[in-house]
Amino acid sequence: MIIYNAKIYTMCGDNIENGWVEISGGKIAAVAAGQPQKTSPEDIDAGGALLMPGFIDAHTHLGIIENGIDFEGDDCNEATDPFTPQLRAIDAVNPIDRCFQEARERGVTSAVIAPGSANPCGGEVIAVKLMGRRADDMLIKNVGIKFALGENPKRVYNDRDETPVTRMATAAIIREGLSKARRYLEEMEKHEKDSESFDPPEYDIKCEALIPLLKGEVKAHFHCHRADDMFTALRICREFDIRPVLIHATEGHLIADILGKEHAEAVTGPILCDRCKPEMANLSIGNAAEMVRCGVKTAVCTDHPETPLQYLPLTAAAAVKGGLDYFEALKAITVNAAEIAGIAHRTGAVKPGLDADIQLYRGNPLDILSQPEMVMIDGEIVFRKGAL
Repeated sequence: MIIYNAKIYTMCGDNIENGWVEISGGKIAAVAAGQPQKTSPEDIDAGGALLMPGFIDAHTHLGIIENGIDFEGDDCNEATDPFTPQLRAIDAVNPIDRCFQEARERGVTSAVIAPGSANPCGGEVIAVKLMGRRADDMLIKNVGIKFALGENPKRVYNDRDETPVTRMATAAIIREGLSKARRYLEEMEKHEKDSESFDPPEYDIKCEALIPLLKGEVKAHFHCHRADDMFTALRICREFDIRPVLIHATEGHLIADILGKEHAEAVTGPILCDRCKPEMANLSIGNAAEMVRCGVKTAVCTDHPETPLQYLPLTAAAAVKGGLDYFEALKAITVNAAEIAGIAHRTGAVKPGLDADIQLYRGNPLDILSQPEMVMIDGEIVFRKGAL
């Protein structure tokens, strides 16, 4: 299939004022300016519409906090043990939740789904395509381990008079778990090199879950709103040589110059919400703009269902109102989100070799009144305007 007569925002290079994209086997096979040599009836004349990659939300609880359901459909927090890296978000995702469809209809084609922030360590974080009926088929990859600092763990366990009730204890629990996992990995590696001299460690599911993180294969997704919590996240990651992603980063604009020097990555949001707790007192729509200005790789998220996922473009628009450059806002929900999540080898841009996650617009993609003309995931049309 070829989509031609399109203005193309590649998100990985120069825009193409009039060009075409070839799709084959669910992948983008070619991207070029001008007209294709020939077309067929199955090809799509975009008629001058804007073609760009599907949107990506870099932090959500999609499908694990289900739409319109209370306890029965809330599988976000296993708040019975403060350290649970062995939990897998994929085991809680319900792809039949109508929010997947609502997101597709607004051009969101991929999302990162994380456990909640009740525990200092909440479990495995995944990235999925927003198409399918079985989570296994939707999975792009496991992308990280969820950690949480600040008020949430304090509040949950203080209500029970259990550890942790301070920021110190929260950090200590994380360090203890990572230290055990590091020792476990060292013992495993000794056994693999010399099985006659060294026995393997006794199986520990928590340590096993942290091995990809310690090997640098995935990142540590740290829930942190306040500036001091962000610095704690960076401190812990330095100690264990793991790669951090600062989730929420609400006070990032207060320390953006330092975060830039640290080469930090941040996923900021939700933006379209109230200042619902003390650590969000400095919430600002200018947060993303200031972090980008200081060199922080930044994505914008909804934290669905805090803000419903279909409002991801509106969240990016709010960041533009706060001073973020328009194209930086588009990057914050496409290529930047993909790079931070570690899925840029699959999606986030319009270039040969990537999955054909594509959408077409007649107007401004960030306008609240906009809706895509068409949305594709893996080369399959999942939404056409007027064909609901």
